[in-house]
Amino acid sequence: MTDTQTLTLAEIEDLSFRALVAAGTSEENARPLAQATAATEADGVASHGLAYIPIYCEHVQCGKVDGLAVPVLSRPKPGVVAVDAATGFAHSAIDTGFEALIPAAREQGVAVLAIKNSYNCGVLGYHTYRLAQAGLVGLGFTNAPASIAPSGGSKPVVGTNPFSIAAPGPDGEPALLIDQSASTIAKSEVMKHAREGKPIPVGWALDADGNPTTDPEVGLKGSMAPSGGYKGVGVALMVELMAAALTGASLGINASPFSGTVGGPPKTGQFFIAIDPTTTASCAFETGVAELVGAIRAQEAAHLPGDGRRTKRLSSRQSGVAVSRATLDKIAGFL
Repeated sequence: MTDTQTLTLAEIEDLSFRALVAAGTSEENARPLAQATAATEADGVASHGLAYIPIYCEHVQCGKVDGLAVPVLSRPKPGVVAVDAATGFAHSAIDTGFEALIPAAREQGVAVLAIKNSYNCGVLGYHTYRLAQAGLVGLGFTNAPASIAPSGGSKPVVGTNPFSIAAPGPDGEPALLIDQSASTIAKSEVMKHAREGKPIPVGWALDADGNPTTDPEVGLKGSMAPSGGYKGVGVALMVELMAAALTGASLGINASPFSGTVGGPPKTGQFFIAIDPTTTASCAFETGVAELVGAIRAQEAAHLPGDGRRTKRLSSRQSGVAVSRATLDKIAGFL
């Protein structure tokens, strides 16, 4: 018996949806999260895909996230969309915000979306990808519970805090998609190694004294290693300002963990900027991006951010996705 099972993207979405609803999530909140889970698996980011569904379900049941929450939208200024996620899933709040953000950006040239009292938004690039599909340059920021210590320190003060930018392309797909955390590797990857009992590479995490470790459990009790040293800490601080301070969400030092059942809702935040490139550069934007992308692809073995996900996505649509049976067993426990 193999330790994986191949599922179609439709099967992944359906399984995710049914588990979330069975755990106490409304269908309105479960659907966007299930769709994002399938898309994440299609992109090959398994650490943020089905493996998170048991955690989401557990958090609904313990009250860390309100599966029945209804996001509240407001428009404090013409170019500003604000959403109170009401301690519910970030995906529902983002969907609600995008319905107002996209037309506002098209009308005014630029608009922003601020979300507070939110939760883990999964793969941030999934959301900026959608803005690029709408013909907009999308920038996204999301803060997380503290897991990175400041330069010279050993106590975490900021989270892995990803940022993402997606530029629209002529075929309806992003011409460029950057999605990276402030840490060397996403914390979920260290958690995945811990669940599987596998060591982590040197440089992924630090122990409680700030020393490198290959033990994922030790790393999870210590801190994540910032990408590029102090520069990674700078990125994390920038995202903290954008996603928490600018939205009124909880700082990472005050947010409960995204894993486990300890603490109440994390109440973290997301911040998106949507820009209509034709407003600032007309057709020169498309020309400039095409030239930039072409210069990278012209080099043999050069990597363009986003290409790996695009390739994986095309393959997944045809052949499905291999999913861990251990994960499927955990999900079955909620059905």
